Order: sequence, then structure tokens, then C-alpha cells
Amino acid sequence: MLDIAEELSRWVGQGRDFAVATVVAVTGSAPRLPGAALAVDSAGTAIGSVSGGCVEGAVYELCQQALRDGTTVLERFGYSDEDAFAVGLTCGGVIDILVTPVRSDAAGRAPRAVFAAALSIAARGDAAALARITEGPDALRGRALLVRPDGSYEGGFGGHPQLDRTVAAEARALLDAGRTGTVVLGERGSRCGQPLTLLVESSVPPPRMIVFGAIDFAAALVRTGAFLGYHVTVCDARPVFATRDRFPDADEIVVDWPHRYLASTPVDGRTVLCVLTHDAKFDVPLLELALRLPVAFVGAMGSRRTHEDRDRRLREIGVTERELARLHSPIGLDLGARTPEETALSIAAEIVAVRRGGSGVPLTGAHTPIHHDGPRTRAIGSVA
Repeated sequence: MLDIAEELSRWVGQGRDFAVATVVAVTGSAPRLPGAALAVDSAGTAIGSVSGGCVEGAVYELCQQALRDGTTVLERFGYSDEDAFAVGLTCGGVIDILVTPVRSDAAGRAPRAVFAAALSIAARGDAAALARITEGPDALRGRALLVRPDGSYEGGFGGHPQLDRTVAAEARALLDAGRTGTVVLGERGSRCGQPLTLLVESSVPPPRMIVFGAIDFAAALVRTGAFLGYHVTVCDARPVFATRDRFPDADEIVVDWPHRYLASTPVDGRTVLCVLTHDAKFDVPLLELALRLPVAFVGAMGSRRTHEDRDRRLREIGVTERELARLHSPIGLDLGARTPEETALSIAAEIVAVRRGGSGVPLTGAHTPIHHDGPRTRAIGSVA
């Protein structure tokens, strides 16, 4: 639901009633991941998507029904040999959809204030997690708990304080990792009692892409990074090149020595570092630091000769083989790219493959999964 937070937050501000259908579990091949949502207001306006088209019509009807009767429902859609092109996923997957009415009257059990707060936070690009019960007692369906990064929370599950505290702790762990996933625990917040399954949706600021080297290839990569949803920073020590005119699509432009800037700026496990300077005086001190940081991806541009020379220089200053193994160099997948735009596509393709666990080989004739992300479920006390 938080993936369409900006529009839904406007709906709340306008006083609209709506129902939101959220993907809560995926099995097999399916086009959307848990957290993807479709919402329908009382006038019949729809936004978002839960399946890329396969079951949108049926889910639209479920949303309208939920608005009428105020009831939260869980529905499963999957492939059917008998009716493959009707309501079902012809790609062979199965998705579970939670449909929740968000109404201003008492008939809608979802606490509107909690939903409104979660949507407002997500629309601003700030961090929060929203937990909802997808499977469990009917009396708890539709309720929600909003958890902030500091562990504070609001809302709850109807007079079960231990359950609220346990869910808040689990949701905060997923929020810290920037993940949306499911949690399984007992009805009273322990391993005991009737099992409950909860969807925890995390809203986190966009991941960072830092592009070092203000060259033409960087301009194309900045556009591609922005398209993929990254907060993109360009850093170069040369003020004549690192300008807004050259990089209008960048969120930030920094004039500084790359290694000095990297040492002073926050990074995390989702951050992508792309080193396009291919100049040893910039690359070597920058990569020495970058390869020791807990980031998602470190890539460096250059010919194979440049790569070999860079590796030698890094070893000479004490970079270990294990650290060097993290370096993607020459950066990008082999697409035969020539132009800056083609090269940016090549780099972006490798970043996506690393992030999603893809092989980078053509899907034609391959027997690898098309969608590498499956449902992420944690039992309480376990590690996902």
C-alpha cells in the first residue's frame, strides 16, 4: 500500500473513503511483490496495480464490495488449467490479496488515523513501517500498527498490548533493513496461541546512487539511476565539470575529492557506488575506502588494462583479495554497449542483477526463474 502513498494521502486529505488491495504473499512466478497495491475510492477511481493486469478486474470488484460492507477479506488468485485466461495468473504464480476498507464511518474497522499517518509519512519519503494481520482471528483483521524508526508506535490490535509490543519489535527490524515482508507469531505475541501472519510494509527513503566522475557517461547513468528510483549524487573534484547544467537530473552535485566525500557522507546496505573517473589518483583512494564499506554495490569503469593496473595498485596499498572480490570491474554487463546511454543501461542491468540475484543471461532458452524475489516470511525469533 505504501507504494501508492502519495496519491492515497491526497485521498485521505480530501476525505475520500476507499478500499486498498495489497499483495501479502507470492508463490511461484508473479509480476508484483508483497506490498504492491491497488486502491479504489467510492467514486470508482482506481490507482495502482497488484498483478500487472491478470486479476485487476476481480480485485477491483473486491474493493468495491469491501467499501460497501466494511469487511476486510483475504483472497487467493492462482493459475487454473480450466480457466487460465479468466480470473487467475496465467504466468503460473499464486498471489494472496488483502482487501481493507478505509472508511470514515464505524463500518470500516481499519483505523483511518493510523492509515492516514502511515500514508503521510511515506508520501514525504520518511521512514515508517505499517503492520497488518493477514491471517488470524476475524476480530483482528483490518487493524494496523504504525511503527517509527525509534521504536514508538501507534494503533494496535484491539487490547493485546503484548502482541502490539512484539509486532512493533519485529516491524522495526524489517524497517531497519528497508524490507517489506511477513512475520508469523502467536496470537498473544509469543510462540503460543493461534498463529497470526502479519504483513509489514516498510517505507524508507530512496536508496542512494553515488556517481563519481562528472563525464558524459555519468550524465546518462544519472538519468537511468533516477528512473530506477535512486537518489542520485554526482561527485567530482573538478568544478568546471560538476555543474547543474551538465547534470540536471541529479539530486545532488558535490565538488570534492571523491574519497573525502565518501568518508563524510552516509551510506548503507542499499547504497550503490559507481566509479567512472578511471583515473588512478581518484580511483585508488576512493576504492580503498569503498570496498570496506557496507554498501550494496561497488563498480568501476575502465578497460581491462585499466582494471588490472587498478587491482595492482589496490593490492600494493593493502586491499585484500576478499575486498577486491566485491569490486565489479569493468562495470556493467556485456551488452556490446557503445554510447553513454547504452553503457548506462549496461551498468544499471548489472546493478539490478546483483540486487535481485539475477544471472544476467538471456531468458530465452534459459531455465532460471524469471522472478527471483519470493515471499519473505519470518517466524518470531528466526532470521529471514
